[in-house]
Amino acid sequence: MLNESQRSQLEKVLLGERDRLVQAAKDGLKFSMERERSIGRDSIDESMEEELFSTELRLRDREKFLLHKINSAIERLENKTIDECEDCGETISFRRLMARPVTTLCIDCKEEKEKEELTKSQTIGRGGGGGEESMGDHMDDE
Repeated sequence: MLNESQRSQLEKVLLGERDRLVQAAKDGLKFSMERERSIGRDSIDESMEEELFSTELRLRDREKFLLHKINSAIERLENKTIDECEDCGETISFRRLMARPVTTLCIDCKEEKEKEELTKSQTIGRGGGGGEESMGDHMDDE
């Protein structure tokens, strides 16, 4: 169980990261709204601009996902359940929470999940299955 000082430290980290992401979202919206589309430019310039814009949108999607995870962590912090592993119910160490404040898994469960993902990706890599999941994107874990 976390003490008040530890909860306070986690809250400071989470709120700081949330503020950073909200500001980035505002900046991204401003970027989108002020984006000029020049007519008469060559196709290479237009392609480069579209690629940059596409990258910016993907980044914003990732940040939106992280913002949701941060808000969930803040809620768990308020409910005093932030240090409970969602898989086994054991305590998540304060050090782990400070390293990854949005985590929902203790280190043992996380390692087990990574082993399962590795096995699954090796099976898929050998043509043992398909599925629509992206093996390179682990945003959905913790």
